[in-house]
Amino acid sequence: MICHGVDIIEVARIRRAAERWGMRFLGRVFTPAELADCGVGGPAPRYESLAARWAAKEATAKALGAGLRGPGGNAMGFRFQEIEVRRGPDGRPELRLSGAAAAAAARAGLSSLALSLSHTHDHAVASVIGVI
Repeated sequence: MICHGVDIIEVARIRRAAERWGMRFLGRVFTPAELADCGVGGPAPRYESLAARWAAKEATAKALGAGLRGPGGNAMGFRFQEIEVRRGPDGRPELRLSGAAAAAAARAGLSSLALSLSHTHDHAVASVIGVI
């Protein structure tokens, strides 16, 4: 069996939240590794990459049978930081789950999760496929 989740977001929405709330917002949603990978703290944060990671978190939650609600988490107890996007050894994006998100994946019997990210200047999209 296959589980699938997909999400799309406007890059400007993430940019506005980051510019308005700064690290208060970014630190609640993204892990330190994700922030570093997207250039946060440097001269030019890559908002397209941040938006793609946001979409990945939403798509993963959908593949696990839930949706995320705000930076704190959702009814199933997921928190945004429990779904982390990292670069694999070959540079492809990979998912690392922890906490309640990892527990939900284990309960669902998921043996692996595949992630695909894409973005333009205006939109970011993520697709997650889980194999049971």
